[in-house]
Amino acid sequence: MRIAILAHEKFPDRAKTALGLLRYSDDEVVAVLDRDEAGSRVSDFVDDVQDAPIVASMADAPDCDALVIGIAPIGGGFDETWRDDVRTALSRGCDLVSGLHYFLENDEEFASLAAEHDCDIWDVRKPDPDLTVAQGVAGEVDAEVVLTVGSDCSVGKMTATMELCEAARAAGHDAAVIPTGQTGIMIEGWGNPVDRVVSDFTAGAVEEMILEKGDDHDYLFVEGQGAITHPAYSAVTCGILHGAQADKLVLCHDAGREVVHGYEDYPLQALDTYVDLYESLAAPVHETEVVGGALNTSSIDSDEDASEALADFADAIDAPAADLVRFDADDLLEAIL
Repeated sequence: MRIAILAHEKFPDRAKTALGLLRYSDDEVVAVLDRDEAGSRVSDFVDDVQDAPIVASMADAPDCDALVIGIAPIGGGFDETWRDDVRTALSRGCDLVSGLHYFLENDEEFASLAAEHDCDIWDVRKPDPDLTVAQGVAGEVDAEVVLTVGSDCSVGKMTATMELCEAARAAGHDAAVIPTGQTGIMIEGWGNPVDRVVSDFTAGAVEEMILEKGDDHDYLFVEGQGAITHPAYSAVTCGILHGAQADKLVLCHDAGREVVHGYEDYPLQALDTYVDLYESLAAPVHETEVVGGALNTSSIDSDEDASEALADFADAIDAPAADLVRFDADDLLEAIL
């Protein structure tokens, strides 16, 4: 499928859904929409993903099959400055894919245009209406369950999940991703958007996916969300931790980050604190351990400095660590497998 990705005023640093699709999706990205960077290309900013032109609006994009909303502000609302782009896409017969909390299919104008031009609208964050509470049985599946957890939101948990699953497959193992957020669901084509699920059903939504895939694969890599100390998103993190009943955890961190993203009055804790918190919180439901770490070193220019940061991170969590995009996954994968 040929897609355009909307990322106005956010590409690349604050467009993690757009970057995730550019890096991992099988779809062909024909354009990224960002009015601030129009006239440039993806490769001008990021060199390890598929390339595409950056255009000012959907009217400037090549023919494609769908428009994907590739950014999500805090709260997941719809920015009215995007309306013309969505309207143009539907008028051209393009489907819509959105991970917002604002459901585009409930927008009267968009629903009318979609019906008129025979377009589909996929609101990725719309959960299955049949979800229920967890039964506490995810730990009974045959697969080894590996969950990415974080020191904060937006530190690379989805990226680490995808990279580890790909590395495990390359090493000859039967591995699958359990997607829990909008980007993972868009890439994999299925999943439960746990941050939109009724809180009583969060663990159950994860458990349901573990049970669906757990006896068909050797390893399940579960996409984590938020952080256990996050002032807004900790409930989702805890729900995934207990619902997945993971056998092993991988702690993800963004090198140099000292405060909670978007909540800068809240400092991050010492890294070993997160190891203790995740292991102790999981233990009453299903004992697990942090066996390694994934460090995002994208803010560090040189490989030498990034390697030093990795060594410091590994020392702090007392486990092997890797930047899974910049370097190889060998040591971390060995700790997991």
